[in-house]
Amino acid sequence: MNDVLNSIPFILKGIIVTLEFVVVSGILGFVIGVLLALAKMGKSKGLKRVADGYTAIFRGTPLLLQLIYIYYVTPQVTGWDIPAFAAGVIAFSLNSGAYVSEIIRAGIQSIDKGQFEAAQALNLPYWKTMRHIILPQAIKHILPALMNEYIMLVKESAVISVIGAVDILRRAQIVAADTFNYLMPLTIALVIYFTMVRTLEVFGNKLEKRMSYSD
Repeated sequence: MNDVLNSIPFILKGIIVTLEFVVVSGILGFVIGVLLALAKMGKSKGLKRVADGYTAIFRGTPLLLQLIYIYYVTPQVTGWDIPAFAAGVIAFSLNSGAYVSEIIRAGIQSIDKGQFEAAQALNLPYWKTMRHIILPQAIKHILPALMNEYIMLVKESAVISVIGAVDILRRAQIVAADTFNYLMPLTIALVIYFTMVRTLEVFGNKLEKRMSYSD
């Protein structure tokens, strides 16, 4: 028991790794999602097909397989011995971007068509219309769905432990293997993930209420 208690700081350090991973993947996934959503709703049929195909692939295959594929195939194809953290960020960003693109597309479609017509009347270019008029309003509509996506990102981040990234779960597994005590380390990991998810849920609810006041 004392060995496990002494290992708690070691497990807690995994929070930093997990948060870094989630923040970087979340930001990149959001950027990819916005670009994909705009491509799907743009006038170019070629870009629309590419964006639709991208989304179909990443939503139609297991995230775990995508992660393992990138981690093991990338060195064979490029010669780059990709670190576990980088492989995780790439896999989760690409996967999250596919889901975020559908969320953003639905948000854009929820905007009144009069907003688009007003922008056209002002002779605003498509990208300026999206950036300054449509997207800010769409973000407000899709905030709950986006928060759910990031909550899923936190929970699913534990998957990166399978390729050796020393996140919370990986550290708990190391302590369990060293002490032959699986109950305490894995329970500590459960409590940490639960606390992180609940914190994100509370933050999301407060942010949603605050943005609703401005309506």
